[in-house]
Amino acid sequence: MELPEENKRTGLLALGVLGVLLIAVLTVFTVFDGDDGSEEDGGSAAPTATAGQGGTGSGGQDTSDSGEDTTDGGRDAATVPIVSVAEAAEAHGIMTRYMAGINTYDHTAKSATWRAPLLELTLNDERMKELTALPTGKAWATCQAEQCASKGTAVVERDAVISDDLVRGSGRSISSLVEVKATRTEGGETTTESNQWLVSVQEVNGKWVVSGFDIFGLGDVGASDDSGA
Repeated sequence: MELPEENKRTGLLALGVLGVLLIAVLTVFTVFDGDDGSEEDGGSAAPTATAGQGGTGSGGQDTSDSGEDTTDGGRDAATVPIVSVAEAAEAHGIMTRYMAGINTYDHTAKSATWRAPLLELTLNDERMKELTALPTGKAWATCQAEQCASKGTAVVERDAVISDDLVRGSGRSISSLVEVKATRTEGGETTTESNQWLVSVQEVNGKWVVSGFDIFGLGDVGASDDSGA
């Protein structure tokens, strides 16, 4: 009677072991299946992420694009020039017209009529009125006696300073290095003198006007010296 009991226990034990083995096998399959699924998901997740980056890339790229736009916008805002190329060209034109003008005259020139169009290119303040003048004294007497004539030309070589003074409210201004040449005929002789000037213009009511000029470095004594500048 005990033998069958023993057999029963052994049988149950064997069944238990088989059950455990079966569970273990199922667990292993499930785990491996899950890993494969993960890998596949990971495999598909990676592309999805890439697609997501691509799709986010679409979306993300849109975002990135808008980010880039913002960045570019920010960068553009930060690097927007104080004056445009066209505005700079206009300012340079005023500089060269004025600097060539004050070096262009002859012995018949009348101060009032000679100055008027030149002062229109300036701030027309006291300083510019003083600087915009024909030769005086002995120089003018010699010019008249020798029937002199002077022809000026001016070229902007480079900009030195471009600014926008918001604090003092003086607005935008440009200071440029200008090469000025004056060809002067006097007593039958012709000479060409040149000098470099640092010429400044500022914007007044949307218009560029000359606000001053100073000698830049050493060089030949220019005709500007003769014209009182």
